[in-house]
Amino acid sequence: MRRLAVLFTTLIMTALLMPGAPAHAAGTFTNPLNGSADPTLTYANGFYYLATTLGDRIGIWKSATLAGLASASENTVWRDGDGSRNKQMWAPALYRFGQHWYVYYTASDGVDGNHRNYVIESDGDDPLGPYHFKARIADWGEYAIDGEPFVHNGLMYFAWAGPGRGMGGPAQLYLQRMDTAWSTTGSRVALPASGGCTEVREGPVGLHGHGRLFLVYSSCDTGKPDYQLWMKSIADGADPLVPANWTQHAGPVFSRNDAAGVFGPGHNGFFKSPDGSEDWIVYHGKTTSVYTYAGRTTRAQKISWNADGTPNFGRPYAVGTKLTPPSGDPDNPPSSWSAIVDNTTEGRFSASANWGLSSYSGQRYGADYRFAAPVSASDPAWYKFAVPETATYRVDAWWPALSGYNNDTPYVVVTASGTQSIHVDQRYNGGAWRTLGTFTLTAGDENKVGVSRWTSGTGYVIADAVRLTRV
Repeated sequence: MRRLAVLFTTLIMTALLMPGAPAHAAGTFTNPLNGSADPTLTYANGFYYLATTLGDRIGIWKSATLAGLASASENTVWRDGDGSRNKQMWAPALYRFGQHWYVYYTASDGVDGNHRNYVIESDGDDPLGPYHFKARIADWGEYAIDGEPFVHNGLMYFAWAGPGRGMGGPAQLYLQRMDTAWSTTGSRVALPASGGCTEVREGPVGLHGHGRLFLVYSSCDTGKPDYQLWMKSIADGADPLVPANWTQHAGPVFSRNDAAGVFGPGHNGFFKSPDGSEDWIVYHGKTTSVYTYAGRTTRAQKISWNADGTPNFGRPYAVGTKLTPPSGDPDNPPSSWSAIVDNTTEGRFSASANWGLSSYSGQRYGADYRFAAPVSASDPAWYKFAVPETATYRVDAWWPALSGYNNDTPYVVVTASGTQSIHVDQRYNGGAWRTLGTFTLTAGDENKVGVSRWTSGTGYVIADAVRLTRV
């Protein structure tokens, strides 16, 4: 049904991707970006990183520009000598948690029904590895594919696709809490999901926005022209392990565009533009309405947001359409730049266990914030940024500190690029952005902003969000 032959997922790059294809015009890019399917794409350290299904290995493409992915060379980051899990390797999903990168993927021993979800971990903080095998994840002794993590209410969850395709039950999505980046805990929950067909619910991936988490998933057989994206959502603060808390959105949110010659768009991921101001979707599609797994290629396009706070994916563009690159891409340098990292931003926020979640007041930037009492300069809550160019940036914080007990003086310590610091008297200010200072930051670096107290004491500190703006 879904991927009957891995051969089709590892076809040679299409002519549009082969050497000799016309170079993209300055300030534009064209799809496809890669000749395979099931893409994941992220931007970090001044580069785009893309992974797709290759069948017998995991490879990652790296480029400073989105357009450059089409001609970039594959970096093979993982081959597995274990015959129980080194075949039919599908749908790699690349995420960063803490100081490591993780690739979640599906593999088998060559028998489709034996597919399970696995995860590898980078030795250091480089998306290109090297990697080592970490674990089989969310294994319930039955067919499981397309596992990906998401963060909601400050907690990690794992979502995957369960039995279907004649394997003992209707195609379903499943959720389970994660206790580490490579393991799950507690009971799983089956999440009912509409889809306009019966055979497939797969590729669930999270997208945060406007006080909700949107879980976008693919439905119908990926070989069919009607393979498409559907969506469920849940409000910030609600428990995702309670199925009734989820809202099912009616109808497909991204589907075939016959007039543009695009069929079967699906199995997507999301990524931010380099300057953090735009949301983008990456997905695979094909140019034929024939029922076939061949010819699926990776494409990307910008998405927008509707007035009601739901994402608007638009229609898939025809192959070869000239599109504007993401804001902050070297092919589309920003005229201005500002970005926000809060406590739910995946892979960009870290803090010790001393910084617990709190719901002290509704007057806050995000759905949750971190609270520490006592806290010292040696125990900051860290926010990480990759800025588009070397320049001076203003650092603002939202409720970064409150006046401590016994009227002791609270301060905020901001450390940028590991070398600069500033001490700011930051008493309670009713919920608003407060400028902490300006810093010179280096393009492509993982610049860090830390919020803490300047001295130890009995006072407490709240860390909710940090904003950087180029000045």
